[in-house]
Amino acid sequence: MHAIVISEPGAPDVLTWSEVPDPVPGTGEAVVEVTATAVNRADVNQRQGNYPPPPGAPEYPGLECSGRIAELGPGTADSGWSVGDPVCALLSGGGYAERVAVPVGQLLPVPEGVDLVAAAALPEVACTVWSNVFMIGRLREGETLLVHGGGSGIGTFAVQLAHARGARVITTAGSADKLARCRELGADVGINYREEDFAARVKEETGGAGVDVILDIMGGAYLERNVRSLAVNGRLTVIGLMGGRSAELDLGRMLVKRLSVHATTLRSRPAAEKAEIVAGVVEHVWPLVEAGTIRPIVDQTLPLPRAAEAHRIMESSAHVGKIVLTR
Repeated sequence: MHAIVISEPGAPDVLTWSEVPDPVPGTGEAVVEVTATAVNRADVNQRQGNYPPPPGAPEYPGLECSGRIAELGPGTADSGWSVGDPVCALLSGGGYAERVAVPVGQLLPVPEGVDLVAAAALPEVACTVWSNVFMIGRLREGETLLVHGGGSGIGTFAVQLAHARGARVITTAGSADKLARCRELGADVGINYREEDFAARVKEETGGAGVDVILDIMGGAYLERNVRSLAVNGRLTVIGLMGGRSAELDLGRMLVKRLSVHATTLRSRPAAEKAEIVAGVVEHVWPLVEAGTIRPIVDQTLPLPRAAEAHRIMESSAHVGKIVLTR
């Protein structure tokens, strides 16, 4: 088969479409014939040499895909899946390829009403948002969520899902156009982080009370303002470090307001934990997708051999939603 190989850490041009060995399914795994995959910020970090795949994962980038089951490995007879089934999948790597092996617990049915290409834009964002905002952050109806980077793939999905489940949504983004798109998807308040201090605006919009949950991709650069922006019993979940990995944390403020801070990655979690997250997504999120309440937001689609171009688009941050790569 062919896959996108990282010849050496570096700029997008190090991504090459090369012939590689076919995957062989291990116990409890299926091989998926890939129709499409999607670009994530983690793929850029991996290409730059900053985010190696976990042990045992394919070395090629790609944390999600859609396609059809081509082969089932040992121990999958009772999985409920059959060769030929259309699926999308949460991966530890290897999505930028013609085929990929994946544990059957990380396969998801393609939601009704979503085509196979668009389905590639769903697994990573759905599992990230469900696990961080709802499983860890415990966002409830009537509470307020602050989403940083609302125009991103994760941001556009978080806005839709939180709105659909009855939360008030505040989001930050870097342009008026992105904020307008976020409002169309259900955001109640949009904050241009280039033009105003989000913490001051959150205080104004919440009457000084703060927000209940924050989904953050920035890390260190936003930590102090995020903690300041939380309401009593507020929860901060950090899923990215685009603004650095270190910052000072005011434990006194956390004690007084009974705050919690969580930092998680999805890629390196054990297969059993990923399977639990996937099951939750299928039960709680997929019905909203099938009803049309939530939809995959695809900015543009490119052929898989043009992955370098897709990475340049990702790094420019000019897109809204997901960039999808197709076979």
